[in-house]
Amino acid sequence: MISGGVVLRILIVEDEETISAFLQKGLREEGFVVDSAKDGNEAIRLSSSNPYDVIILDVLLPIKNGFEVCSELRASGNHTPVLMLTALDSVDERVKGLNTGADDYLVKPFAFKELLARVNALLRRPRESFDRVLRVSDLSIDTVSHTVKRGDKEIELSPKEYRLLEHLARNAHQVLSRTQIAESVWDQDFFSDSNVVDVYIRYLRKKIDDPFPTKLINTVRGFGYKLG
Repeated sequence: MISGGVVLRILIVEDEETISAFLQKGLREEGFVVDSAKDGNEAIRLSSSNPYDVIILDVLLPIKNGFEVCSELRASGNHTPVLMLTALDSVDERVKGLNTGADDYLVKPFAFKELLARVNALLRRPRESFDRVLRVSDLSIDTVSHTVKRGDKEIELSPKEYRLLEHLARNAHQVLSRTQIAESVWDQDFFSDSNVVDVYIRYLRKKIDDPFPTKLINTVRGFGYKLG
């Protein structure tokens, strides 16, 4: 889904392949960018390296269950809205899910129409202030209004330039390969002969680096790029 020119990204954490495939297909048809994980550890890894707008989280997962995943995310400072999706329908289980930090709880079997309505309701909620502004040196990125500034100077970016910059900022001081960037920002398999990442890095540099004495986007030869 595109909101204000920005593609919204969802992580589905579900080990039942039929349900996962059904959700991925339905949400992509609605315009969302969708990633998937099959166990708790993979969910933690993807959530730590990608900025998601909503996480749909099953409870009965291999390695770490959904309650453990949600608790770990919240403890690490990740406050992405979480919709728990599970066959556990007792009141105690629902309360446990909400107490671990989930924002909503949907019981299987479910209608896709209801799941979509709940996802959209979570997207309409205002994001918390600690998750709103990303800062790297004198660069600030307001993830709600999508306002980008260096110092007091506002910088206009295209939707894709913004998405790339936000991804770099959420992984500030970490080296990201071209493949990682392409798969996260463009939601596509990366072909080695594609230069789309390099092209957009150049676009960003012209806007957020060239006019300023301190350069923030660094090339790490043989590996990729890092911000900061």
